[in-house]
Amino acid sequence: MRSFGLLGTVIVLAVGMYLYSSQIKTFQPQAVGAKGEDPVNITGVKNDLISIANAERGYMAQQGKYGSLDDLINGNYVTIRRARPPYEYSVEASGSSFRATATRTTKGYPAMLWIGDDMNVQSSD
Repeated sequence: MRSFGLLGTVIVLAVGMYLYSSQIKTFQPQAVGAKGEDPVNITGVKNDLISIANAERGYMAQQGKYGSLDDLINGNYVTIRRARPPYEYSVEASGSSFRATATRTTKGYPAMLWIGDDMNVQSSD
């Protein structure tokens, strides 16, 4: 009798594991926002832009001017990469202001995000 109980338990566990594995294969965990953007990636891009802006402030404090993205990376003011696909980063710097921009390289929303010396992240519509 005990062997039938053990055999029944093993069969129930096997069926349960099969059903679980078939459900997990069809699960799509990627969340998509209202306009088709990936909110996790957008948050990462915004955080990268804020990091670049903070690095610009540090660069200004030490060098007396704002620097290019190459200046920030080479001087170890920032440790981010030049891109977070599908976005690429660039910095326009003058003596008294800067603008760090993330430009989308593929179709999608938003096409561009940027931050300036006012420390506000903005995006195109």
